[in-house]
Amino acid sequence: MKAEKWHWVEGDLHHQDVRQLLEEHQSRMAEHSPLESRHVLNIQALQRPEISFYSLWSENKLLGCVALKHWQDHLAEIKSMKTSPAFVRRGVGQRLLEYIIETAQSKGYQQLKLETGSMDYFKPARNLYLKHGFEYCEPFGDYVKDPNNVFMCLAL
Repeated sequence: MKAEKWHWVEGDLHHQDVRQLLEEHQSRMAEHSPLESRHVLNIQALQRPEISFYSLWSENKLLGCVALKHWQDHLAEIKSMKTSPAFVRRGVGQRLLEYIIETAQSKGYQQLKLETGSMDYFKPARNLYLKHGFEYCEPFGDYVKDPNNVFMCLAL
């Protein structure tokens, strides 16, 4: 699959494939994180005004999605970054991350942060973030220290 055939859609949380991927994301987080350590947003939360949601498509196939949460004029957070199962290990996760970094920069943010799990299941995601210059940091916003979570930050 060639990346030049990929296209972005902003918003549109009503598409059946998007809803299915987000529901699967919720289920995966429930399998790998205890309830008190789970910060995945549901579809209603992703529709809040402080959230910008993007999906990546190839023709009519959903490749993945990612959201950007506004915290402050200088700070945004990556939320709900998920690759569709059929497209794992095909460069989609990297493209999602690159796009959301570019989007945060274009909106004038100076920092991009995220929260993810500390368990082995989340190691590939943490490695991807580290590869793109993210560093571990302290909790931010309304997060608190939790042995099941790690926090990362990228200066833009």
